[in-house]
Amino acid sequence: KGAEEPLFIPWGEKKEGGERERRVGARRKSQGSPLHPAVILVTRLSKRAFAFSTASSCARRALPRLFPPPRLPRRVFDRLRTMPGNPRAAKKAKKEADGPVIHNKSLELLAKVPADIEIAQAATCLPITQIGKTLQLKDDELEMYGKLKAKVSLKARERLKDKPNGYYVCVAGINPTPLGEGKSTTTIGLCQALGAHLNKKVVACVRQPSQGPTFGIKGGAAGGGYSQVIPMEDFNLHLTGDIHAITASNNLLAAALDTRILHEASQTDEALFDRLCPEKDGKRFFSPVMVRRLEKLGITKRNPSDLTPEERSQFARLDIDVSTITWNRVTDLNDRALRGVKVNQGPEESRISSQYNAGFLQRTTQFDISVASEIMAVLALATSLSDMRDRLGRMVVGYSKQGAPVTADDLGVSGALAVLMKDAINPNLMQSLEGQPVLVHAGPFANIAHGNSSVVADQVALKLVGKDGYVVTEAGFGADIGFEKFCNIKCRASGLSPDCVVIVCTARALKMHGGGPPVKAGTPIPEVYEREDLDLVTKGCCNVVKHIQNAAAFGVPVVVAVNRRWHDTQAELDIVVKACKDAGAAEAVIANHWAEGGYGAKGLGEAVERVCAEGKSDFKFLYEDSMTIKEKIEKVAKTVYGADGVDYSEQADIQIRRYESLGYGTLPICVAKTHLSLSSDPTKKGVPTGFRLPVREVRASVGAGFVYPLIGTMSTMPGLSTRPCFYDMDVDPETGGVIGLS
Repeated sequence: KGAEEPLFIPWGEKKEGGERERRVGARRKSQGSPLHPAVILVTRLSKRAFAFSTASSCARRALPRLFPPPRLPRRVFDRLRTMPGNPRAAKKAKKEADGPVIHNKSLELLAKVPADIEIAQAATCLPITQIGKTLQLKDDELEMYGKLKAKVSLKARERLKDKPNGYYVCVAGINPTPLGEGKSTTTIGLCQALGAHLNKKVVACVRQPSQGPTFGIKGGAAGGGYSQVIPMEDFNLHLTGDIHAITASNNLLAAALDTRILHEASQTDEALFDRLCPEKDGKRFFSPVMVRRLEKLGITKRNPSDLTPEERSQFARLDIDVSTITWNRVTDLNDRALRGVKVNQGPEESRISSQYNAGFLQRTTQFDISVASEIMAVLALATSLSDMRDRLGRMVVGYSKQGAPVTADDLGVSGALAVLMKDAINPNLMQSLEGQPVLVHAGPFANIAHGNSSVVADQVALKLVGKDGYVVTEAGFGADIGFEKFCNIKCRASGLSPDCVVIVCTARALKMHGGGPPVKAGTPIPEVYEREDLDLVTKGCCNVVKHIQNAAAFGVPVVVAVNRRWHDTQAELDIVVKACKDAGAAEAVIANHWAEGGYGAKGLGEAVERVCAEGKSDFKFLYEDSMTIKEKIEKVAKTVYGADGVDYSEQADIQIRRYESLGYGTLPICVAKTHLSLSSDPTKKGVPTGFRLPVREVRASVGAGFVYPLIGTMSTMPGLSTRPCFYDMDVDPETGGVIGLS
């Protein structure tokens, strides 16, 4: 194409500025081997140039196609190749019947990897309809949101219900530094490797990121380098509006709650009932959501006029104890000023509070970040629209003065929540840099919730790829949190089981676990993490070994992805690979997908292929539903974290007894603790021993379907630092493009 640089550049050759140039087009047979001689072939007819290594099998396969056998007219040669009896023609026909293989888009790799947004904006996105065709999605199964993103209808899952599932791969990680170790990047890099370089049908399933971290310190979550979801601006910001729908739904429920408390404080039982069931054309009726409350109360009458005064009072008055309210308002931004707010401060609310001696109306509450809302967890765990509707109705917002749970159904708002959320139940379809399909759906917190993308996205993807295809899904935080909850919570809800888990680690994080200095986001990285230190790496390998052992407790084979960084030395990486294999990992592979895209994860993809094909997964849950809440907590604490035991506060004991008396004891548990350590103390690295897990409080997300113990202080509204990411962001007024998004 007129480039002045030579077509092939030997690996390691020094160019201007001392940068190491990457080869373009050439492939080494093995790590460290010299390049084979290359030759350029130019066809006589098309004048197109083809570059081959003369010693490669690629050349041996391609030369006969470029130059048909002599004395045979080309049209005859082409006809012979397409005859029905030809094995190649039969293979091609089968491919067409199975649907096209994922698009292979070549990446133009630069030696100095540009900023993520520069790579993303330089990429050419395929029309999302074309991505849909690779999955054989029908036109009525795609709801377009512009040309580059769409929602996938759950009708596709129903249409393919009899089709076998593909292989199910979960990507987790070790306990990371605050900067993260590249799980999302590895998820996308592995997907690109399987699709673009190993010719497999593959779909990646990832969480939608919150705008809080995007404008805070961490930045976006579309992956990084040459392994990204694109367009990254859409991915990291509004996408199709799912998080906005969650925000609106959550705050509608909060408004209904405070309004109901106010009206009950200022009205009699009869007045409340008359306003809830007003006469229309001389008749009264119960709306469908009211019937749910009647069934909960055991009232079989369906004509409002037939209820006795006692039944009317029972139906109309929720009698909420404001000290038990657990439902907060949300916004999808980091805003520390909203960690404590007072509500009902307006003139009318102040008058009612004073007139009816209802000082409890003007209560102190707080905002959470939107992804911490239980509605986000409901979206992630629901298996259908009807299941989501039922879960929304079961959400508990507080308790009555008699100790009865007050739900969204009781407040009469659950149907409206489902209306706001009806489109959000459908997963969002995007693409990777190399053209592989990516389903982006849901983004629950990984501490007070389970930190995984949606059940429906995984179910749809497994049907779309079919037998011998691959679905790569990501679990948030370290494997002690994300993968444990993937197994015990998500797989319980979905009925699915993984064929393989990929545990991502870096030499940088292992140095930290080996005794290196603390790493803090927003501050310079200590120098020890950017030079060779074999001793720190060796000591820190205990952390990845523990995560390998934890995966074995679930019966899932492990592939370790050692995510290479530019300052890692081969000696450091070799130590990690050996430690992982000695600990029982089925495979341990060095991957360079950040710098080389799918090609850099090709070895990882081949390892995942081998492990899945062996079929050695013997998946099992860590605990049974019938175990008590305390037994479940202790099972996770001792087996996964390595704790000696669990200590409960007096408040936690009271809450556990309440939940078990209400029938919530059969729910799985979702431990909310730090992701930076296996213990409850984020400063304890490696594999801490001799500690006990302190349970401060226990709460229940009944709609989502789990009980979550709080370990230590857990903030659900992050704050902004002195120098957040938003300082670097702007819009190009000429092109309208986004600048500085990371």
